[in-house]
Formats: sequence, C-alpha cells, structure tokens
Amino acid sequence: MAIITEEPEPQPRKVKKEPTLPPKNPKPKPEPHTQARNNPFIFWFYFTLSVSLITLATVILSSASSSSDPRSFFLSLPTPLRQHYSKGRTIKVQLAQNLPPTEIFAVESRSKGYVTEKVLIIHGLGLSSFSFRKVIDFLGSKEIHGVVFDLPGNGFSDKLVEVSEERGNGILERLLDAYGLIKEKGLFWVFDNMVETGEVPHQEIVAHYNKLKSVVKPIALGSEEMGRILEQVIETMGLAPVHLVLHDSSLGMVANWVLENSNLVRSITLVDIGSRPALPLWVLKMPVIREIVLGSNFAYERLIHLCCSRGIGGLDLEAHRVILKGRDGRSSCGYGKEVEF
Repeated sequence: MAIITEEPEPQPRKVKKEPTLPPKNPKPKPEPHTQARNNPFIFWFYFTLSVSLITLATVILSSASSSSDPRSFFLSLPTPLRQHYSKGRTIKVQLAQNLPPTEIFAVESRSKGYVTEKVLIIHGLGLSSFSFRKVIDFLGSKEIHGVVFDLPGNGFSDKLVEVSEERGNGILERLLDAYGLIKEKGLFWVFDNMVETGEVPHQEIVAHYNKLKSVVKPIALGSEEMGRILEQVIETMGLAPVHLVLHDSSLGMVANWVLENSNLVRSITLVDIGSRPALPLWVLKMPVIREIVLGSNFAYERLIHLCCSRGIGGLDLEAHRVILKGRDGRSSCGYGKEVEF
C-alpha cells in the first residue's frame, strides 16, 4: 500500500537589496582661464600679421602699377601728356661735379616772328611743365619766347641719380657686400682661385670692400642745385636777360641765385607764393597713403580740391596724377626734402 506524503514547497530566496547610495554631484568642468583671452601676444601677433599683409599688398600694387620700360610707359600715358611730350626737348645739366649729367624736360613757345621778350616759368611742388602748357601757347601767340621745364624729380625729367658712397661696417652692409661680390664673381670663385693658385684671393677681396659702391637715390634738389640748373638752362636756351615767373615753392629755391645774378634777370613775377607748398609733402612720403592717393583718381581729386585748386578736373586731373606718379611709381617730387622753408 502506497503512502502519499506532501513535501513542503521550497520558499523563494529573498534577494538582499543593496543599499542605494545618494547620487553624487558631478564635478563642474573647469572654466577656461580668462588669461588666455587677455593674452597680449595674441594682439601683437594679429597686429604684426596685418602690417605685414598691408606692406606686401603695397609692394605688389606699386610693382604692378609701375613700368620700367620707357616705351610701355609712354604708350600708357593719356593723350594730352603724349602730345605735350612730343612738343618738348631734353637738356642735360650738371647738378654737381661728382655726379653724372641729369636730363630735364623743357617746352618752349613757337613764335613766328622776331622775339623780343623771354620768359622762364619755374613750377612749384607737385606740378610740372604740363601745368603751364596753355600759358606757353599764349606767350607764343603774343610773339614772346616762353620756356618752362620740369624740375628734377618731376614730370619727364630724371628722378634718380647714381652716387658713389663708402661701404658701411655693419653686419647687414657686410652681408650685402658679400652678396654683391658673389653675384659679380660667382659662387665658387674663391674655391676656383684656390685650386688654380693655391691661395685665397685676399687682395681682390680687400680691394672690393675698399672700393666705393654705386647707389641709386632720388634727386635731392636744394637752392644750390637749383641755381646751377637755372643758370645752365638760361645759357643753353639763350634766355638772358629773362623774365622769371615763380610759382608756389619755387621762390625759396631760386631766391639766392637771383640775388647773386641780378644782371641775368629782367623782372620777377610771383604766382601763388606761400610760406609752405600748397601740396602736402607728407602725402607723397608715406608709402601706403602715397599708393592710395596716386593710384586712385578719386582720392587724388579730393586731395587737389582740398589743398590746391578746385578748377582742375577731367583729363587734366588724370594727366597730373599720372605724371606726378612717374615712371617708377614713387620717386616723383623727391626734391621736396630741401624745398620746405
């Protein structure tokens, strides 16, 4: 006989609940230091970068706008300027005994009959013979021999002169001299000489450094140089005795010469003479400002109307800007350093 017994059901195991810890507050992220924002090196970095970019743009603009080829330069001139140049001539003058001759551009009236009176016009700062072309034509119609020439550094006259200077003793000057010697003799000239003769060409190197170097500089025109030019122009073109017409800053340049050579002057006429030149010279000295003013007809027109005259415009204004800019783009009016008084 089978006995049936009931077994007790197994009780489920109680899962022990792990105590829950309170949530921890997340650590706040460290804020960036304010010192990085106020770092002065960042300002100077961007400042240096900006100045470098502006300088590079100015150099590129100057190189692109200037032409060293005389033929392409004259073909790019406005029609009034080309016609004016075709009516003139060049005269060689000596600024100093140790300098090569300088070519200046001159225009004279064409009279049909006998000329009794002779007039020489000297323009002021920032102008040229082109500014007085109508005056010259009027003098020719009145049977008067009128002459106007471009001062060195202006118009179609020479703007640069080659001078000889002693070599400097600085590190930069020595490096430039060494580069010039390598450019002249060749990179392996010393080694070739050592192979041929067995010694370093010391005497030739010393002779190179002792020799005066040639440097091309803008013409600096003062009262002494202006006196020489005036005397040579009067003698070459047979103008003595002459009626002098002085405009703007030209009075300060020729005053001493007139006092010393009164026998060559018949009369003096002053036109728009002031204590200082009407055209601000600092505009032509500042590289960036100069490129902006001489590179834009609008900017140049505003400058002329503000400082000089409001009666200039159109093709005449454009011709004035182009001729003031010059063939090399930056050497015009270099004489102004010694003109101010």
